[in-house]
Amino acid sequence: MLRVELNRKIMLSDYEGIVKEGDIELIRQLGEKLKGKSVTHVNSTSFGGGVAEILHSLVPLMRDANMDVHWEVIKGGFDFFTVTKKIHNALQGMSIPLSKEEERLYLEYNKMNSELSILDTDLVMVHDAQPAALIQFYPNKNNTWIWRCHVDLSTPNLSVWGFLEPYISRYQAAIFTAKQYVVPSLAVPTLAIRPPSINPLSEKNRDMSDSEVAEVLKRLEIKADQPIITQVGRFDPWKDPSGAIDVYRIVKKQFPAVQLLLIAGMAADDPEGWLYLEKSARHAGEDPDVYLLTDLKGVRETEVNALQRASQVVLQMSTREGFGLTVAEALWKGVPVVGRKVGGIPLQIIDGVNGYLVDTVEQAAERVCHLLKNREEAKRMGINGREHVRENFLVLGELRDYLLLFSDLLGTKKE
Repeated sequence: MLRVELNRKIMLSDYEGIVKEGDIELIRQLGEKLKGKSVTHVNSTSFGGGVAEILHSLVPLMRDANMDVHWEVIKGGFDFFTVTKKIHNALQGMSIPLSKEEERLYLEYNKMNSELSILDTDLVMVHDAQPAALIQFYPNKNNTWIWRCHVDLSTPNLSVWGFLEPYISRYQAAIFTAKQYVVPSLAVPTLAIRPPSINPLSEKNRDMSDSEVAEVLKRLEIKADQPIITQVGRFDPWKDPSGAIDVYRIVKKQFPAVQLLLIAGMAADDPEGWLYLEKSARHAGEDPDVYLLTDLKGVRETEVNALQRASQVVLQMSTREGFGLTVAEALWKGVPVVGRKVGGIPLQIIDGVNGYLVDTVEQAAERVCHLLKNREEAKRMGINGREHVRENFLVLGELRDYLLLFSDLLGTKKE
């Protein structure tokens, strides 16, 4: 495993005036009870994707709350991440079985990582399926293991889930984003429900001046005086970037100047990303108003922040979505979101209040057109969206709930 070293200092006090009064003090009190206790987070990548983004904020904040916190990333080759992407797709409902060879390879990499790592902290928090079988091979069974699931498990491929479940059932606790993601057969001592969160002070979400936004648009040759609709999310089958292009094409009939931005990070643990980027490029064709933007073209956190702020409407056309941090990001910036009624998206979009929930491309296009025509209504929705995120989806709320869970687990753990 590779230990992630974080240089950026993030403090609880930085959030004064952003979160509700009393929230920071409560976290400090919880942290005082856990003083000296240690936790290791384990996941599959230190950049790209929502889990890595969350940990970049959560780890230093847990440290500021008096815990001894580490972050480890498992090692894997292209063959391993090809299998784990297949597992990810199967857990979200795709009908693709794992071969015996793929199962063997998955377990072999988990065994190798367990032998290369030191996970003797009081708590070990394993994120998603890639490192889920570590618990099977790690020799220290006296600490408390938590499995944190970030994907939509409402309709899993049962054969693949059946392969993973014996390992996950060894954990003392499991955390899911929503109740409907808990597979009924899973038996762990403690189940918790907690949606993920965004950091309002990260480079991707911090306040920006109009001139900063304008500079990014100019550099990327995006027209500031023409309407912009944006979707942020990996190029993969679940995010449906082709569906976003179809929405744009319908909207363009009424708003000929509209532009579509499809923005993604190309994550190290997602070998499918290149395939779906190419598919999206083919679907977009030679349209100069469709922009495919990735971190490889210099579109990183600052640029995503600016481009979301420059958008009149943000789309989330996912067909499966564990949560969809990009929805909360856009709402925090005061931009209404039109998203499919799937997974964690309805937790964030209150239909008609801060955006619209839709089932089809046609409905999405109709709602986008409505928002482009009714700018004052869109502005009101944006204000509502920011407050909904402040109440429910900021990182200090997630931190508070984790500290409460840690206290319960360490206080009631049976040896």
